[in-house]
Amino acid sequence: MSNPSAPIRRLSKPHLALAMLLPVYPLITVLLYIVMPLTEGWAIWQRTLLIAPIMIISIVFFVAPMVQKHFASFIMRPA
Repeated sequence: MSNPSAPIRRLSKPHLALAMLLPVYPLITVLLYIVMPLTEGWAIWQRTLLIAPIMIISIVFFVAPMVQKHFASFIMRPA
């Protein structure tokens, strides 16, 4: 049951983008440090093909839920 006197909150996309950047940047950096030596001589599109699924799975199942849980008050702003 919702509280009718509670303020309506809406998603702040700039705040969400900032909150997502904090964990995603180090994740990409670590992946690059791991993948680059193992894929020496590969074309950039081949490296991207390897890294993209890892990043997508990480963001969807780990990063986004963590950001939503720990930064909810930052990303959900009063309307």
